[in-house]
Amino acid sequence: MLRIYPVLLQLVRDLQPFVRQLRRHDADLARQCRRALASAPLNVAGGSYNRGGNRPARYHTALGSLREALACLEVAAALGYLPDIDHELRGRFDHVLGTLVRLVGGH
Repeated sequence: MLRIYPVLLQLVRDLQPFVRQLRRHDADLARQCRRALASAPLNVAGGSYNRGGNRPARYHTALGSLREALACLEVAAALGYLPDIDHELRGRFDHVLGTLVRLVGGH
């Protein structure tokens, strides 16, 4: 399993209060965010045990899902549902996203 996996799981845990708050304003956007947040670690885990072309494909899906989750939170902030993402939380997103970009070869 990748070392980034527990970091990603902790990020998902830490984002749950934001998703709950978002649900009070926009249930559809909260569902989309929750699905994207769940998809990222599931695909990282799946990729860790795949071989060949499936491995980078799973990591690429995880990357897209995590970026989608971040976009959900950014849109929620733009709509006034949530505060802007703080510097520390954004840094953790960027750390995981950067790792996944390196794993998929920057594509």
